[in-house]
Amino acid sequence: MRETELGAFLRAHREAVSPAAVGLPNGNRRRTPGLRRAELATLAGVSVDYLTRLEQGRDRSPSTQVLAALAETLGLTRDERIHLYRLVKTAATGGATCDGAATTPTVRPTVQALLNGLEPAPALVVDRPGDLLAWTAGFAHLASPVGLLEADPPNLVRYAFTDPRAHDAHPDWDAIAGERTAALRTAAALGDPHAALLAQELMITAGAPFRDRFEGSAALPTRTGVERWAHPQVGELRLAYESLELPDPEELRLVVYLAADETTATSLERLTTQHPTPSTAPPTKTTASNTTSPPARPA
Repeated sequence: MRETELGAFLRAHREAVSPAAVGLPNGNRRRTPGLRRAELATLAGVSVDYLTRLEQGRDRSPSTQVLAALAETLGLTRDERIHLYRLVKTAATGGATCDGAATTPTVRPTVQALLNGLEPAPALVVDRPGDLLAWTAGFAHLASPVGLLEADPPNLVRYAFTDPRAHDAHPDWDAIAGERTAALRTAAALGDPHAALLAQELMITAGAPFRDRFEGSAALPTRTGVERWAHPQVGELRLAYESLELPDPEELRLVVYLAADETTATSLERLTTQHPTPSTAPPTKTTASNTTSPPARPA
């Protein structure tokens, strides 16, 4: 799967560009959506044969000039250009492998202190495959009643696709499912072996709802936005979120939720008042000697 991620990304974005957007006639005899391969090659100034080799994974080392021309022609955003560059680097080095023992990423004591300082706001630390590594009491108040924290370790993607309660917890489930899939696909495409294994698992356990999203789009996850949650105790919540990458080789992310309106702010305050302590303690693994460690992922 990793060897063709670059080609799949280019192909998906080529098919997403309308001919009219680049000054070409739409025509009536197009068999595929978007641009033809020959059209993109001409606009980007590369040969059709070379673009074919890129899309089919037979060439994994395009020059900087070729990448820049393709990105410009396809109208890629800044994040999409960064992702394209990283895909090329991953393809050139062969990506990661799934051999060897799997280890759980660690949460530094300073990051845990930062989480503590964010109370009572819902906040969490998550790794690339979507495993929750640490969270605030505020997030436990939000997530425990809907079953998100019951797994060991909890995982955002697995919960969204395999726990029936996720559809009730997220009124905009389709949007949530798309975001969770995009994050997992991005991690797998960049060579994360645990993300690739989880994707293989969900292809089987979740079936078409996951597979269609995983294989049918090249969209990147958004890092800020608004999610709707349906909480069994306080009703609907509108939560604005910010997702920040931590300075760490394992690319952990700190996600913080804030009330998007006054009604949600009041409801979150009610949860904090009703539950002064978390109903589920985060299984944080840190480098400090007096902390507990979650079990390692299976190899």
